[in-house]
Amino acid sequence: MQNHYDVMVIGAGHAGIEAALAAARRGAHTVLFTIKLEAIGRMSCNPSIGGPAKGHLVREIDALGGEMARVADLSGIHFRMLNRSKGPAVWAPRAQNDRAQYSILMREAVETCPNLSLIEANVAALIIRNGKASGCISEIGREYYAPKVIIASGTFLGGRIHIGKNTYKGGRSGEPSSEELSHDLAELGLKILRFKTGTPPRVDLNSLDYSELEAQAGDSEPSGFSFYRNIPLHNQAKCYLTRTTKLTHDIIAANLHQSSLYSGMIKGIGPRYCPSIEDKIVKFPDRESHQVFIEPEGINTVEGYVNGISTSLPAKIQEDVVHSIPGLHNAHIMRYAYAIEYDYVDPSEIYPSLECKQIPGLYLAGQINGTSGYEEAAAQGLMAGINASLALEGREPVVLSRSEAYIGVLIDDLVSCGTNEPYRMFTSRAEYRLLLRQDNADERLMPLGYQLGLVAEERWQKYQQMLHIKERELNYLNSHNSIKHPDLKEPTKFAQLLKRPDLKLEDLVKYGYRIKADFAPQIRQRIELEIKYAGYLSRLDEELKRHKQAEDYRIPQDIDYLQIQSLAWEAREKLAKIKPLSIAQAMRIPGVNYTDTSALLIWLKKHYHKAEDE
Repeated sequence: MQNHYDVMVIGAGHAGIEAALAAARRGAHTVLFTIKLEAIGRMSCNPSIGGPAKGHLVREIDALGGEMARVADLSGIHFRMLNRSKGPAVWAPRAQNDRAQYSILMREAVETCPNLSLIEANVAALIIRNGKASGCISEIGREYYAPKVIIASGTFLGGRIHIGKNTYKGGRSGEPSSEELSHDLAELGLKILRFKTGTPPRVDLNSLDYSELEAQAGDSEPSGFSFYRNIPLHNQAKCYLTRTTKLTHDIIAANLHQSSLYSGMIKGIGPRYCPSIEDKIVKFPDRESHQVFIEPEGINTVEGYVNGISTSLPAKIQEDVVHSIPGLHNAHIMRYAYAIEYDYVDPSEIYPSLECKQIPGLYLAGQINGTSGYEEAAAQGLMAGINASLALEGREPVVLSRSEAYIGVLIDDLVSCGTNEPYRMFTSRAEYRLLLRQDNADERLMPLGYQLGLVAEERWQKYQQMLHIKERELNYLNSHNSIKHPDLKEPTKFAQLLKRPDLKLEDLVKYGYRIKADFAPQIRQRIELEIKYAGYLSRLDEELKRHKQAEDYRIPQDIDYLQIQSLAWEAREKLAKIKPLSIAQAMRIPGVNYTDTSALLIWLKKHYHKAEDE
């Protein structure tokens, strides 16, 4: 068997798959390692994709040529556009997916991809030559070589599962953890820390009392994630809503001492934005109830995901908790909930390219960087695969800015600020979220995806056609007047009419506007949003120009910050650790204030740029 490759990816979860596919599609001879072939693309927690900010990430992944959006659309069984009652910046597509079908489709994508080999192996250690990553060794002693190595290990590094007082090694229920690789990374000098996450019980949907549950149907006109693929979307299942009760809370409060989390067995920090039910009861004692969503795991199974009651309580207590919830009094638990602790690497160890600072050629992607969520992982995996393949070609890495993509916000937050809890993407993290809408991800990123060779020609031509139609209609709206109408004092430009909050583009028909057959609803909505929010977008453009001046002021990587006397000592330590690429990135580092960045600018102009000019 061959054991030399261009790019090596360790882990076949959401990050690893995107990394391997991106590298292989760009022509790199790539190998993807997985502990279990059957677990490729497995949705370890909720079988759903998208949601606030996460849906934005998935559309960006798709615009860049990634795989997640396509498979999410093909395996989706329940589609909703969230936050419709709010502004367009926070509208977010979400899909409930068939867990088994999602994994099958992802495995098919991997197995049919040219230049990509798949190997089942538990990687025990990296091969380092001349200080650079050069390959890996499996636990059975087989050696594999590649100049670019990407680790996308998910929760498997030092993974330990907790249920009540029971604890055992595992990267996921029923799957082994990766112990040796975690130790090896620590010995190589990387800063290894520990996080915790969890999952709720699964129940037999046939054992529920639906008369006590509130049904939630999908949208009548489903919205998916992928651009220009024409995948038919079908709502094939319903989700259901119920709530915890006082009895639920009393049971949990009386048994906190049996929880792995509150008995002191778990040391890792858990996700603040997706807490266990124990955390909710303790931290929000005044809340009389909490929402619980019952979500199907697929079309060909009766298994249902009980979203909202993640727990590490013992099995018997889990049964009592479930049976105290309306509609679940007779629920049969098919899988018990558990918490899992795992190792991750301090994200200050990586550059914005996701390459490791200490070990050239090594890239980290996904939960190993302290993030949570399938979408955050996939976004990092895609960028790691792109940048590893670009490095092979001797080209500069792709680093998306905060004004270009949520992916840019995600990675910049990690490398500039680090994280003291599992990082989750929110729309509130993006300063330019009105520019970074989910509907315009293609305009923002598809040209780059096409340039990188990741967007197929057929999709690119459909994108070009959309741009043509959009430009044609915008020009018409801005240059043509309405007919005379009783509602109007005088004929008015169609674009001016569309700025009225009570008018939609379809409403312009009564004023003489004609909607052509090729003017699709998605393009209409995009134009409508851009015209209505033109004032805000103009102000954002001005702000972006000012920000870009700081972003363009590059900082050399060979500076010894500890020797710059004009900087506060804390700022010196933080700058030396993060090694920012620009003044704008330096401004975002916690502990580096305005005075420090001003002093750094003066120092750079005096020492570095003066010498460069000479």
